[in-house]
Amino acid sequence: MRRRHFIKAGILGGLGLSEARKGWHSDDINQEIVRTPLPRRELGRTRESISILGLGGVALTDSPREEATAAVREAISHGVNYFDVAPGYGNAEELLGPALKPYRDRVFLACKTQSRDRQGAQEELDRSLARLQTDRIDLYQFHAFTSVRDVDQALGRRGALEAFLRAKNEGKVRFIGFSAHSDEAALWAMERFDFDAILFPVNFVSFLKAGFGPDVILRAQRRGMGILAIKALARQPWPDQSLRKHWPKAWYQPVTAPEEAALALRFTLSQPVTAAIPPGDIRLFRRALEIAHGFAPLQDGELRRLRQLSAGLMPLFPLEDNPV
Repeated sequence: MRRRHFIKAGILGGLGLSEARKGWHSDDINQEIVRTPLPRRELGRTRESISILGLGGVALTDSPREEATAAVREAISHGVNYFDVAPGYGNAEELLGPALKPYRDRVFLACKTQSRDRQGAQEELDRSLARLQTDRIDLYQFHAFTSVRDVDQALGRRGALEAFLRAKNEGKVRFIGFSAHSDEAALWAMERFDFDAILFPVNFVSFLKAGFGPDVILRAQRRGMGILAIKALARQPWPDQSLRKHWPKAWYQPVTAPEEAALALRFTLSQPVTAAIPPGDIRLFRRALEIAHGFAPLQDGELRRLRQLSAGLMPLFPLEDNPV
């Protein structure tokens, strides 16, 4: 039978409560003079200091160039120093590169590849460097490990890992990580290689209702890895696909109710993660900024409230029956 390791509510709370500022006044956020930057945390053994909120490049996809540049400038003004992008995000690399160039030495840039072979990964890395107008990627990641076989291919002979290691020796890559939407694949990847960081869903519904995530977080902690969280503002799969027209970049229903969103993001940031990357919509990123500026760990009563909310929702990620 599967042994489940759950992170207890005690480490989520007990450190005091500061209510997130109410309302989603994005215009106010744009005009606000930010006097206190977002808090930062260390990214595992890398010792890099990362803002607790990162900007996912997919939020910039298909935006006018001026708007993309303004969004990056806005993020910087709030103290965001973690930016994540991938070739699979449409033209996000082409938009993020020029926008980030004036700040390049002040930020931590993460990128990914879905290539699993050495040659494909090398070619994709070189394209990303050119599009991002930089000579290095701070964190280069395998994008979306889905199975044990997927991991074995990437980390095996002539696999993409060989290109990663060569790039690290050449100074093109500083740290190596991976993202996954599979508990099984993530656990197996950590067994196969000593990664610096993991990008993984840490979502209140999947965590509390399906037990998806605790084992992965604990394994990563024990290995001294940085833990970067995605899906913090995910609610559940779309109950009606027609509703997706309002959030075209979200493949799941996002959390939009102010109270629920504040609890959801604070739940994720109350776990032993370095940073959360909100869904790929600039409106949701701005909502997350407002919450993160008022962040405080959850108290026990708030955790109970989230358990009640999750009981009526469908987890995005079920727990695998046969983990590593």
